Amino acid sequence: MFAGGIGMTELLVILVIVLIIFGAGKLPEIGSGLGKGIRNFKKATIGEPDEIDSETKEKELPKDSSPEK
Repeated sequence: MFAGGIGMTELLVILVIVLIIFGAGKLPEIGSGLGKGIRNFKKATIGEPDEIDSETKEKELPKDSSPEK
């Protein structure tokens, strides 16, 4: 179906359908939400492993971590 990728005609058809369904007033909100979703997905996949590792290490520490004498 999309053997050569999405061309300009397909993008215009999709944009017109989205415009008809949601209306012009909702398009900025949809774009903003889509942008935030993509940004969060990239951040999660590339990730900050230090942040994730530190959170898991904190959970693994026992509640009573007083030093032994």
